[in-house]
Amino acid sequence: MVEVTRRDLPFQVLELPDWLEGPMAGWREYARLIRVEDFVADGRYVVRAELPGVDPAKEIEVSVDQGMLRIQAERPEERREHGRSEFQYGKLHRTIRLPREARDQEVKAAYRDGILEISIGLAEEKKPAARRITIEGTG
Repeated sequence: MVEVTRRDLPFQVLELPDWLEGPMAGWREYARLIRVEDFVADGRYVVRAELPGVDPAKEIEVSVDQGMLRIQAERPEERREHGRSEFQYGKLHRTIRLPREARDQEVKAAYRDGILEISIGLAEEKKPAARRITIEGTG
């Protein structure tokens, strides 16, 4: 089983989405973050992102660089007379710090039913083998 280790930062940082979901939620309109969930399954780190109403071939870009996963998308705005909309249109983005064990070369992405799923291979946890220690001395 692989245990995921979060990358350490030189100081304690709250993730930006945590701030935007809290008391400062009024800022959310300007940030346009993609909502995500993450977990480990079958030896892979999986990130699922909510992106309904976009064409994955034209409007989504996924990249991995220096331990960071970046998801960018653009949802074209649909103009309608009257009514209100709480949908987010325009450019959307999210950057996620990957676990230390993530293998940047083993990335797969699939889009189905408005959900983008990205899975990244994880290095196997290597535990040092136990060895017997000889005790020296006189008996």
